[in-house]
Amino acid sequence: MVVLVTGASGQLGQSLQYIAKDYNDCEFIFASSQEFDITNQEQVNLFFKKTKIDFCINTAAYTAVDKAETETEKAHAINVLGSKYLAIACKNNKVKLIHISTDFVFDGTSAKPYLETDTTNPLGVYGATKLKGELEIMHNMSDYFIIRTSWVYSQFGNNFMKTMLRLASERDSLNIVSDQIGSPTNAVDLAKAIMNIVCHTDRSRSANFQPEFGIYNFSNEGNASWYDFAAAIFKINNISIEVNPIPTEAFPTPAKRPKYSVLDKSKIKNTFNIEIKSWQEALQPYNQ
Repeated sequence: MVVLVTGASGQLGQSLQYIAKDYNDCEFIFASSQEFDITNQEQVNLFFKKTKIDFCINTAAYTAVDKAETETEKAHAINVLGSKYLAIACKNNKVKLIHISTDFVFDGTSAKPYLETDTTNPLGVYGATKLKGELEIMHNMSDYFIIRTSWVYSQFGNNFMKTMLRLASERDSLNIVSDQIGSPTNAVDLAKAIMNIVCHTDRSRSANFQPEFGIYNFSNEGNASWYDFAAAIFKINNISIEVNPIPTEAFPTPAKRPKYSVLDKSKIKNTFNIEIKSWQEALQPYNQ
């Protein structure tokens, strides 16, 4: 099986590279945005025509939530047009697409974990462009998996965990928002879930079963505030620092965040027989 991974220099792309050695039946093509620009339709079409691909895992995305409020064209190009061009190329070349989306497609007003079927209502440009990207995929092809995830961190790239560790080395105290609730996601766990879907779908094809395409949620289990997440990061790394909980209003940002974005993972667990770690357990490997 040939698996193309776009956005390979991002933290999820690097996490997929980290686990690639465990999948001997797959030949991976890791393409960074410098090598493979998903916003260039001609380049996308040419690449797909000259390369035999079975799966495309699209981890390429514009994820700068606050910058997206002013860099709207750039966010739209990557998150909407890039998704559209990949979907068209995948359909034309009979390639299955796994696309990564976000909890930011929701407005955070729910009182219980979000299902894949719940009404979307993004609060900002980032969430809106990610939702439009989902719609482009659904409009242009049928053999897709859209995976919505949240609060992704890893030992790779830039993320909340690495920011907290850096700030702890520079300051004696930190103020962290405590009234936004979500589920941290270890990017390596997400990468393993993605590859579980790839392998499951390939087995389904050989057994003449129709893969269950559609939208799925994935994050680690449980929920936390950013304050809870930060406190756990410091505890596991034996860092002594004063952490003060603050409300969202005390830390204004250009983009509004959903106050509650916990995702219900029942569908992905039942469909692909995936066991998901709690977010606390998933944080254990990053004890440095």
